[in-house]
Formats: sequence, structure tokens, C-alpha cells
Amino acid sequence: MAVEPESIDLVQNAFETWWTSLGDDSLETRFSFETAIVEIAANVVEHSRRSDADHGRRFTLELSATDDRLTAVFHDNGMPSEIDLSAVSMADLEDEDGRGLALALLSLESLDYKHEDGRNVWTLVCRR
Repeated sequence: MAVEPESIDLVQNAFETWWTSLGDDSLETRFSFETAIVEIAANVVEHSRRSDADHGRRFTLELSATDDRLTAVFHDNGMPSEIDLSAVSMADLEDEDGRGLALALLSLESLDYKHEDGRNVWTLVCRR
């Protein structure tokens, strides 16, 4: 899908449909996983950039579940990120931005980022 502000709504709608299909009643798990997914989607929308402006930014989201884990994988065609996830911390209360990755990290068992084959890959894992 195209990377634009409306993409976040599409991600939330896709998550809603997927979550309903799971039949999982755990509100805590849902809130944690959905929060992390929306925060990473927002990061892709806000921060991903292309070196060739003639081509649009695009991303995909894959959602999967096992008996004990939920996994989301984002792929986007943006330039590599310089992010060091081990250095992420919560922003100060008076700051307007800077909470997304920290919230995602707090909500998940693991959050991984890598750049491979010309794509950014964000992998989110949440215990059920």
C-alpha cells in the first residue's frame, strides 16, 4: 500500500479484521499488539524517505499467529534507517513526539529492524 497518512487507518482496519478472525478475547494482548503495530506504521508514514523521489513510498504488512505468539512484519521501500533500538527511550512529558518506538518496545516481546534487499523490515512479536 502507498505510504500516506491514510495508511494508518488501513492498517488499523486490517488489524481489526485479522484480530476478529483469531477469536482471541484477550484485551490486554490486543491493546499491546495493536498499539505497537500502529506506532510502527506511523513511523513508516512519518519517517521513511526515498532517495528517488520519482517513485512512491510503499509498504506491506503481514500478520500471523501461532498458539503462543503474534507476529507482524512491515516491509517498506524507504532508505535505511539509522535507528538503534537499544538506545530508544521514552520522550519527556513536555515533548510532542518521540514516544512511538518506546511504546512499541514496551508492548512487545521483541521488535527488530533490519534493511535487506533494498527494503526496511520491521518484525514485531507479542506473546499470547
